[in-house]
Amino acid sequence: MTIEPDGRLPHHTVEGTDTAPPLLLGPSLGTSTALWDAVAPELSRSHRIVRWDLPGHGGSPADLIGPGATVADLAALVLALADSLGIDRFSYAGVSLGGAVGLHLAARHPERVERLAVICSSAHFGGDGPWRERAALARREGLAGLADAAPGRWFTPGFTVPRLVADLRSADPGAYAACCEALAAYDMRGALTTIVTPTLVIAGREDPATPPTHAREIAEAVPHASLLELADASHLAAAERPEAVAQALRTHFAGAAQT
Repeated sequence: MTIEPDGRLPHHTVEGTDTAPPLLLGPSLGTSTALWDAVAPELSRSHRIVRWDLPGHGGSPADLIGPGATVADLAALVLALADSLGIDRFSYAGVSLGGAVGLHLAARHPERVERLAVICSSAHFGGDGPWRERAALARREGLAGLADAAPGRWFTPGFTVPRLVADLRSADPGAYAACCEALAAYDMRGALTTIVTPTLVIAGREDPATPPTHAREIAEAVPHASLLELADASHLAAAERPEAVAQALRTHFAGAAQT
C-alpha cells in the first residue's frame, strides 16, 4: 500500500499486517523506497514494513528540508512519520544516509528504537569539504553527472540497478544538496558508546563510499553490536546482495517479532 505525502511527511509505503511489529527502512542518498524492493517482501512476512523516501527523492516533497539541513532534521521526519502511523516503538534498518539516521535515532531517542541495523554506513562520512562541494555541484549543474557516475560508487563492476540510477537522476537537486549538507555536518563518533539498542552492522567488502573500516568502527564502539561483512557487495548491498541482507535482517529482528 502506498501512502501519499501530505506535504509535511515523507512519502512512504506500508507492507505486512497492521498487528506485526513495525520495522522502518531508510534509504541511501540518491535512491528511493525501491532500494528495498528485493528485501522488503521477505521481511514483511514477520513485520509491518514502512519504507520512506528522503526529501526530494522518490515521492517525497522537496521542501521537507532546506539548505543547512542536518541528520537530526531527517530523524525528526522519521519520528513524525512513525507518530502519524500510530507507531510508538519500532525497529529500524537504514543504508548509508538512512543508516546515519538510524544511529542518530538510537543515540538520541533510544525509547523509540527496539532494534537497529546499519548497512553500508558510517558514524562520519569523511569530513564536510567534499560533501559541501557536491551540494554546490548539485545546485549548480543538477544531478545528471552524478547519476552517470553512480554505478561506480554504488555497485561492483558489471552490476547495476537502472531503477536506482534513475531515482538519482530524477531527484530534486536542491533537496539532494541539503542531504549532502546533512552528511557534511554529521559525526556520531562521540555518541556510539551510548547506544543501548541491539545493533547489527553490515558492510560491503567492495564499498568505496563507506569502506568496511567504517562499519568496524561502529561495531567496535556500540556495546554488544554484531558485524557482518558481505563479499561481492559494494555500497548498495541491499540491492546487490538482497538475499544475504534479508537473511541477516530477518535473524537480527526476530527478537522484535517475538515480543
